[in-house]
Amino acid sequence: MRIAVTGSIATDHLMTFPGRFADQFVADQLHTVSLSFLVDNLDVRRGGVGANIAFGMGQLGTKPILVGAAGSDFDEYRAWLDRHGVDTGSVRISETLHTARFVCTTDSDHNQIGSFYTGAMSEARLIELKTVADRVGGLDLVLIGADDPEGMLRHTEECRSRSIPFAADFSQQIARMNGDEIRILLDGATYLFSNEYEKGLIESKTGWSDEEILSRVGHRVTTLGSRGVRIERAGHDPIEVGCAEEERKADPTGVGDAFRAGFLSGLAWGVSLERAAQVGCMLATLVIETVGTQEYQLRRAHFMDRFTKAYGHDAGEEVRGHLT
Repeated sequence: MRIAVTGSIATDHLMTFPGRFADQFVADQLHTVSLSFLVDNLDVRRGGVGANIAFGMGQLGTKPILVGAAGSDFDEYRAWLDRHGVDTGSVRISETLHTARFVCTTDSDHNQIGSFYTGAMSEARLIELKTVADRVGGLDLVLIGADDPEGMLRHTEECRSRSIPFAADFSQQIARMNGDEIRILLDGATYLFSNEYEKGLIESKTGWSDEEILSRVGHRVTTLGSRGVRIERAGHDPIEVGCAEEERKADPTGVGDAFRAGFLSGLAWGVSLERAAQVGCMLATLVIETVGTQEYQLRRAHFMDRFTKAYGHDAGEEVRGHLT
């Protein structure tokens, strides 16, 4: 199954603030906020939702096709992704702009404040999926992740016109999109990904109820934080999958991307939706135990031991055959 992952490619500058953001805000002065946080740590990491998801899929051996735009400073990052099983042949390189950059500070309660420089990401709108499909011999599914908004709209319309199944995943871009744009991006999606807060925002901005949205997408996949994930289909009972037990909680950045990587890998293997969600939850657990979005190591035996402990012997045996 050939899965293309479209989305941002970026470097992450991740900082840790030892206090609580909530303690620094004055309720009647929120309209004139001017704060500077003295942080303890700075980690410069590879990131971007498209690259994060593709990296996770590469770790699981499903050979994703990364589709996005980066700058001339991408060479080292490209080599890293290539080494970890990602097809980077469809990444567009800008002649004038740097690779996008995310700057984020996390407090002691794991709340986050971040800023995102788009850079070369703005050229994602110039990528044609037909060119990608022709290069790899066709596409079975396209994940349309957070990226240049015009690029997301173009990819969605092209998937519809070429009858390519697609998954809608607005992620960070949902805050800047209006209801009309969101309706276009989700209508007809085979999968719609969001977290609980984004789920409510989608319904509020589109004016569509949960039932109306379910009638317009094949599957609605909602991540529930520490409670796992819920998968809904019109006319079917929901599927709910819990999280695997964490060994520690280091950094929540990239956890949602890792879930998607595991879930999409399960789809590529042809396992059930429940099993795919379990793989996603297990991979997400590895990421929350690691600082950075692509710094975790997927050791097969270790992964399978923990997966089997969390989801049972039968689940472990089914996934083992694909992972090995």
